[in-house]
Amino acid sequence: MGTVKESVDVEVPLRLAYDQWTQVEEFPSFMEGVDEVRQLDDRHNHWTTSIGGVRREFDTEIVDQSTDDRITWRSVGGDTQQRGSVRFEPLDDSHTRVELTMDVEPAGMAEKGADALGMIDRRVKGDLRRFKDYVESGGGQSGGWRGRVRPDDPGTSL
Repeated sequence: MGTVKESVDVEVPLRLAYDQWTQVEEFPSFMEGVDEVRQLDDRHNHWTTSIGGVRREFDTEIVDQSTDDRITWRSVGGDTQQRGSVRFEPLDDSHTRVELTMDVEPAGMAEKGADALGMIDRRVKGDLRRFKDYVESGGGQSGGWRGRVRPDDPGTSL
């Protein structure tokens, strides 16, 4: 698995940055190649992506979520293997650092080639830049999910 780690500082308070990230169905607004994300329940999401002419559908499971601090997930089932975490750090009352770390296992020859050329890193960096623009412009502000998910909660397996 290749590891991607990127961060961006956004000019919004911590709570707003965190709340916006919990609105997973808005991800296609700023994530390149993400066609749709459907929230199935508090822990599970279904993704549809189209990257480099390859369409994929897969599910992710939130395995750890702490309000205003971090969200950690992993893929479940399917041929897309990834896990990651996004962390939120207050810089002051109106600025937040968003740090995304992902471990991704490219599935096909095209994806392995893209990974070798650094395209996955550039895509993540671009997605964070677009998130910055999106959240700073007030896009999608519709509240957030303020619950807690722990690795040892029933229904969560690591």
